[in-house]
Amino acid sequence: DAITREQFASIMYRYASYKGYDVTATADLNSYTDAGSISSWAVASMQWANAEGLISGRTTTTLAPDGSTTRAE
Repeated sequence: DAITREQFASIMYRYASYKGYDVTATADLNSYTDAGSISSWAVASMQWANAEGLISGRTTTTLAPDGSTTRAE
């Protein structure tokens, strides 16, 4: 089953935190027109994943938090 980009970010964020990695990096996602569609439980994860380069915009203006995660991500 496919997972969404915000689910992927949340999994990676929680794993990194569990392993003791620094998860304090955050990115301002307001430049993405769909930033408001990120689920409340996934905002911190998406900010961290974007800051760390794990998740980037699907386009220069969209993040697609509910889009399917690709293998490349």
